[in-house]
Amino acid sequence: MGSITIGAAPNGIDTDPNPPQPVSSLPSYSLSTQAIHADDHLNQAPDVAPPIHVATTFRYADHPDNLIPARDTQSSSFDSHVYSRHTAPSTTRLEALLSSLIHAPTLTYSSGLAALHAVYVYLHPKRVSIGEGYHGSHGVLEIHKKLSGTHILPLDCPAEELGPGDVIHLETPLNPTGEAYEIAQFAEKAHSRGAFLLVDSTFGPPGLQDPFLWGADVVMHSGTKYIGGHSDLLCGVLATRREEWVKGMGAERVFLGSVMGSLEGWLGVRSLRTLEVRVERQSENAGRLVGWLNGLLSGKEEGNEVESDSESREVVRGVVERIQHASLQKDDMGWLRKQMPNGFGPVFALWMKSEDLARRLPSKLELFHHATSLGGVESLIEWRTMSDPTVDTRVMRVSVGVESWEDLRDDFLKGFRELYREQGSK
Repeated sequence: MGSITIGAAPNGIDTDPNPPQPVSSLPSYSLSTQAIHADDHLNQAPDVAPPIHVATTFRYADHPDNLIPARDTQSSSFDSHVYSRHTAPSTTRLEALLSSLIHAPTLTYSSGLAALHAVYVYLHPKRVSIGEGYHGSHGVLEIHKKLSGTHILPLDCPAEELGPGDVIHLETPLNPTGEAYEIAQFAEKAHSRGAFLLVDSTFGPPGLQDPFLWGADVVMHSGTKYIGGHSDLLCGVLATRREEWVKGMGAERVFLGSVMGSLEGWLGVRSLRTLEVRVERQSENAGRLVGWLNGLLSGKEEGNEVESDSESREVVRGVVERIQHASLQKDDMGWLRKQMPNGFGPVFALWMKSEDLARRLPSKLELFHHATSLGGVESLIEWRTMSDPTVDTRVMRVSVGVESWEDLRDDFLKGFRELYREQGSK
């Protein structure tokens, strides 16, 4: 294990908004090809599927002449693991894949919030500009506010309120609505003041969105969602093209103790093999469902391949108030199609006509599990107030899976019809 040096925070951080680009090991290959081959250099066994490593500690070299004390070691390679709180085979492999897919050196953590906590520990900003979005992110910032007096500013604060080393925290697409924000606009705002742009791209995983193209300084993912993709692992991800930051955050992670478990790392590797095909299918399904529902609500069904009858329109309008998703931001398509060229994300939100309808909708559906979280291959729906006390109690968050979108559409319509009939009988 190499010598550990805690990374300097804000005054010691390079504020150059245009750091050097990393050199990808597979620059000419597609995302799916990289997801399968970007870790080939780590193969040491004949197994086609990587073996599962569960060890927490690893033997030193047998020969005394090959023992190198920590003080003399400048760096560790992928085959020189010592203790899994530092590195381990499965998480090292996962980070190799993610670094290729996200287009920047990447560190993994035990959860998305652990990753977010880690970047704020490292950057230690005096001020953070943040808007609505995942309530857990605001919870992390409340802890930093308590510990170090971090001042929380609204996302639309004037640029003059920011200074060097401060952070704009941009979540796009947004939880739970799926609406998108223009990354380049916030990058320009941050960098004009010597501040940094942190993009939470959980709802825009690799294949849908690359925040580094638009000026992000650091990108965060709750890898539990689309990177995991099967609702069976917790994972957090931080990526940055600033070498000093990667080293500093990696060193601090040893002492924060927020590393992924080895089994979760292996599950993450398995999941990334199918990332692109999963996410593209999920995003396409969501786009079709949103187009269908919005057409029924608005009466404008242009481009919708399913012609809806008047009864369906009456039913949906009788129980659903509105729908929100990035694909409906028609006035923003100039920048949005460039930022998300392969789809606008698999999550959208419904506002029901009443809290009672929102409470009862999940019980009327067969193909949508009523559960929190998102990103898995299975479709989920959540009466969002079950886990987020800050949202409108009529909001339903929908995470679309890889099922047939027509089956999901029909399941929705059946559920809406049951609610409509029950409502009429009261």
